[in-house]
Amino acid sequence: MAKTSPIEFIQQVQAETRKVVWPTRRETIMTAVMVVILTTVLAVFFLATDSVFELIVRGLLSLAK
Repeated sequence: MAKTSPIEFIQQVQAETRKVVWPTRRETIMTAVMVVILTTVLAVFFLATDSVFELIVRGLLSLAK
C-alpha cells in the first residue's frame, strides 16, 4: 500500500468534504422535532406496556398469598 504525504491527505480530505451534501437549517430542525415526537410517543407506549405488565404481575402475586 502506497503511503500518502500529509499534504496529499489534507487535499483528499478537502475534496471529499466538498462532495458532502449538508442538510439545510430547516431539514435539521424538522429532523430534531421528529426525533423528539417519536421519542415521546415511544416513552408513552413503553410506560403503558410496563403498567399493564405490572398489573398482571401484581395480580398473579396476589393469588400466591
